[in-house]
Amino acid sequence: MQQEADHLADERIAEKKVVDKIVYWIIGILVLLVVVIGLLGFNYVHSSLQPYDQHDHKTVVVKVPEGATNKQIGAILAQENIIKSPMIFNYYVKSHNFPAFQTGFYNLKPSMSLAEVTKKLADGGSQTSKYRVLVKEGATVEQVGNAVAKATHFSKKQFLALMKDQTFMRHLAKKYPKLLSSSMAQSGVRYHLEGYLYPATYDYYQGMSLKELVTNMVTKTDLVMQPYYQKIAEKDLTVQKVLTLASLVEREGNTSKDRGKIAGVFFNRIDAGMPLQSDISVMYALNTHKKHLYNKDLAVKSPYNLYKNKGYGPGPFNNPSKDSIQAVVNPTDRDKNYLYFVADLKTGKVYYSQTFDQHTNTNSGIQTRNNDVN
Repeated sequence: MQQEADHLADERIAEKKVVDKIVYWIIGILVLLVVVIGLLGFNYVHSSLQPYDQHDHKTVVVKVPEGATNKQIGAILAQENIIKSPMIFNYYVKSHNFPAFQTGFYNLKPSMSLAEVTKKLADGGSQTSKYRVLVKEGATVEQVGNAVAKATHFSKKQFLALMKDQTFMRHLAKKYPKLLSSSMAQSGVRYHLEGYLYPATYDYYQGMSLKELVTNMVTKTDLVMQPYYQKIAEKDLTVQKVLTLASLVEREGNTSKDRGKIAGVFFNRIDAGMPLQSDISVMYALNTHKKHLYNKDLAVKSPYNLYKNKGYGPGPFNNPSKDSIQAVVNPTDRDKNYLYFVADLKTGKVYYSQTFDQHTNTNSGIQTRNNDVN
C-alpha cells in the first residue's frame, strides 16, 4: 500500500512539474508577445512620426474644410500622402494640446515630419486661390488649353503635350478605371481626355502642377458619372459612347427637354444603321469652326466624320455638361421613331421628323442652323 501511495505521489509531482513547465512556457510566450507587440508598436509610432517620403519635396496644396475634426484632417493628410498614420496624427495632436486647426489651404510636403506638418497646420492656412480656370460647357480640349494658358503660367503647348502623355493617361486610367477604361481601349482617339474634363471652375494654387490641375478635372467627371456607371453597363453601352453622344447633344440642344429628344434621335439612327450626320463631328474632324459646311467638308477623311462613318466614332467632340449626360443615359420619345430634327433659329423651337420627306418640308419653312441632323 505504501509503495502504491508513493507511486501516486511521484506521479502527482511529475504532473505538477509538467503543468509548471506548461505555465512557464505560456507565461514566456505571453511575455514574448508583449515584448514583440511593444516593439512593433514602438516602431509603428516612431515610423509614423517620420516623413512620408523624406526624398519627396514636391509641394502639395491641402485643403482643411470648415468644421473638420482632427480625425478627418488626418484622413485627408494620409490620402494626400503627407503623413503615414491618421491615428498617430490624432494622438499626436491631442497629446501636444494643439488648438483646433483653421480652415484654409496649406502648402505641405511628403518630406515633412509629423512635427513639421502639425506646426504648419498650427500656424494657420493663409493661402487662397490665386487663379481660377473656367472650363465652359461644350469646350473642346483645345479650348480648355486656352483657358489654362490664360489663368496659369502653363502654356497651351504644355497642356496639349500632357493630353498626349500616355504615361499620364495610364496613371489616370488606373486611378479611375470605370471612367477611362473605354477611352483608353479606343483606337484613333485624338485626345483620350476629350469629354473627361468636366465643365466647372477650378482653383489653381501656387505650386500646383499641371497634372494636379488636370487630375482635378477628371476627378470631377468621375464624381458626376458615378451615379450612371451601373445603368450604362445595363444598357450595354460604354462611358466613351455615352460621352460621345453627350458631346453632340451638348451642342445640338439648348433645353433639357430637347436634349433628351435629340439623344433619342441619335439612338434611333444608330439602331437603324444610319450615320448620325452631325455637323459637330465634321467641324471636329476639320479641327475648325465654320458657319457653313460644304460638300468637300462633309467628305473629309476622318474617323470623327460621322457623315461618312456610322456609329459613335472614336470618341467625344467636346466636354459635355451633366444635363447632356443625363439626356443620353435617359433619352426620351424613342417610341415616336424620330430620325431627324431641325431647329428654328428665330424661335429656338426644335422640330422632329420620322421621315426624310417630313424633315425636308420642315426645313423649307424655317431658318435653320448649321448643325442639324440631315
